[in-house]
Amino acid sequence: MPAVEAPEYQVARRVVVNPKATALIVVDMQNDFVKPGGALVVEQAKGTMSAIQRLLALARRSGMVVLYTQDTHDPGDPEFPIWGQHVLRGSWGWQIVDELAPQAGERVIQKLRYDGFFGTPLDHELRMKDIKTVIVCGTVANICVLHTAGSAALRGYKVILPVDAISAITPFDQQVAIRQTSFLYGGVITTSEAITIA
Repeated sequence: MPAVEAPEYQVARRVVVNPKATALIVVDMQNDFVKPGGALVVEQAKGTMSAIQRLLALARRSGMVVLYTQDTHDPGDPEFPIWGQHVLRGSWGWQIVDELAPQAGERVIQKLRYDGFFGTPLDHELRMKDIKTVIVCGTVANICVLHTAGSAALRGYKVILPVDAISAITPFDQQVAIRQTSFLYGGVITTSEAITIA
C-alpha cells in the first residue's frame, strides 16, 4: 500500500481556559485497554498516564469539572464480533485504572458505544454545569476519543485535544484522530503542559 502523509495541523503552545466553564473528560482509561493482561490493550495508553495525571491535577486544583467515560458491555454485545469480549460490566478489565481513579464528586458516565454522548447523560451533566469547553483525553484516539470529541463539537462545545494524553493502536490511527478533530470539528490541538488557567 502507498504511504500516506498526514496533512499538517497546528499545535497550540499555550491554551488558556476558564475553569468554571471547562470540563476535563477522561475517556475509557480502563484496565482492559491499559494494563498488561487486559483484553484489548493499547500499548501507548500506559505512556499517557502522566499527561492525564497532569490534567487531572490542574482540573482538581482549579475546581474544573472532571468526568470519566467508562466503556461498558454485557455478554453478547454487538461490538464483540469486531473487537472480541472486553470491559464486561463489573469485571477487573472494566474498572478505571487505579492511577487515574475518580475522586469523590467526579462523575463516571457508563457508555455502551464509542460516543460518550450516545445514550448517556453526559450532555445533560455538562449543560447543568454551564460548561462551554471540553478537554478530551484518554483512549482509543480514533475511536472513543474521536467520537466523543466530535459529538461534543456537534453539540456546540469547544474541544481541546492534548495529543500527549491520547493513545491509539497505531501511529496512523493517532494522526487520523488529531487531523479529524482539528479539521472537521475545529478543535484546538495542544499538549497537556500547554493548558493553563485564566
